[in-house]
Amino acid sequence: MVRDVSDRDTRMWGMLCHLSALCGYIGIPFGNIVGPLVIWLIKRDESPFIDAHGKEALNFQISMTIYAIIAGILVLAVIGILLLPALIIAGLVFTIIAAVRANDGKSYRYPLTIRFLK
Repeated sequence: MVRDVSDRDTRMWGMLCHLSALCGYIGIPFGNIVGPLVIWLIKRDESPFIDAHGKEALNFQISMTIYAIIAGILVLAVIGILLLPALIIAGLVFTIIAAVRANDGKSYRYPLTIRFLK
């Protein structure tokens, strides 16, 4: 990833790349993907730090959406009833951790993420 940064605006936009994914939790369909995508597309050319955090947020949210679809299908096999809440909690916790790390000017790599964007 990118070296740590000290510019306040850059850190804020890196943090917003992650926090914008919370739009999915307030009922916006695919808001968890659309939020980071919009910020990343607008700000990616301004800083390698924002570009890296935007890609990381997008990769994680796309991965979590795929995992949630699979867990939703597995509800029919009962195991999905346990997996869906675990995914929701993990997604929320990892998103907050990533936002705090970005606001501190540090890099963060989400666990269990498929790297679609490199």
